[in-house]
Amino acid sequence: MQGQARLVAGRTDTGATPFGRSHSLDFLRGLAIVGVMAIHVSQSFPSNIHAVDYAFMCGWTGVNVFYFVSAMTMCLMWTQRTEANPTRKFYIRRFLRIAPLFWLAIPVYLVINGTGPSYNAPNGIGPLQVILTATFLHGFWPDSVNSVVPGDWSIAAEMMFYLVFPLAISAFGSRRRLYLGLAIVLHLVNVCLFKPFAFALFSAYYGPGHEAFVWNALHISFLNQLPVFLVGCALFFALRDGFAKSDAAILAGFIALSFIANRATGSHEFNYLVINLVLGACVFWCIRLAARFRPLEALGRNSYSMYLSHFAVIFGLRQIWPFVDGFASLLLAYVVTAALSYLVARATWHLVERHAQDLAHRLTSSGSSRSPSQPIIVAPATGMR
Repeated sequence: MQGQARLVAGRTDTGATPFGRSHSLDFLRGLAIVGVMAIHVSQSFPSNIHAVDYAFMCGWTGVNVFYFVSAMTMCLMWTQRTEANPTRKFYIRRFLRIAPLFWLAIPVYLVINGTGPSYNAPNGIGPLQVILTATFLHGFWPDSVNSVVPGDWSIAAEMMFYLVFPLAISAFGSRRRLYLGLAIVLHLVNVCLFKPFAFALFSAYYGPGHEAFVWNALHISFLNQLPVFLVGCALFFALRDGFAKSDAAILAGFIALSFIANRATGSHEFNYLVINLVLGACVFWCIRLAARFRPLEALGRNSYSMYLSHFAVIFGLRQIWPFVDGFASLLLAYVVTAALSYLVARATWHLVERHAQDLAHRLTSSGSSRSPSQPIIVAPATGMR
């Protein structure tokens, strides 16, 4: 509560906040899910045209856009509310937003994909992988990541960010340079210490031939993703309070230190950092310019369920698809995947998510109020990540 009081007291109101509406956040979520679906559709329905397939593969950046938007949304929600026990209520809201639908996805994908050995689970799926996934700890063990629920590495990273977010924002408040400083420290710790150590450890554990699998698991680990969230928090306060030259200097230093660490260790995370910073700049300007496009906003409001369901939709389409691979097949498969995933998302909202959100509201509604100095905005519940 003290951290929240510092945020309110430390806010500068010299200009209008760019977060007066949630449309830009929904727009960005829509862009993100469009990209995520693109890469997975192209993997199952390739056009066999290099430039086209490469463009679709670049959709992986959608997950990182989700990270930035998630960090900004959490900062927005935290600074809006004045309530007793904010941390406890934050955890309740976030848990009930993510867990019910994710738990439903676990048995669905166990039936679809089975439990046998695969790239993401070299020794197959057993009770350990299921338990770690159900408790959102799967991001800490290589053969639990993406093995039970496809794409669940990002869910693991999100939930761990939610776990540490109240601690970070209570400690740092609106001092965005502290978020950037912590992002730099964690990035260097990961590149210089954790990743080389963990790679040697897990490569020995899984044996020869699994080095690429281990490397990928460490690349998508929470420690490698947390700096993205922290930069997102810094961007929120930069948008709210103004971007300064010193912020640019810190980011330039971040890039320089990452380049040096990458050359010294061979951890190969420098390009990933630069791509994320470019994405962060795009997110920053989309919000600054109040970007809007209603079809994308509609997708963005349902992006979480679409994220979880589109893998199953693609699997089902692949079983019955009557067309040979090619450009036309890829475009048609993409449109059908997007449409069906959206319909599934609307169904899961009415059947699952709405009830979970009602429960979250009942559990957290007592003692809550809106600060009169804060903008009355919140992203619709169906679109939050």
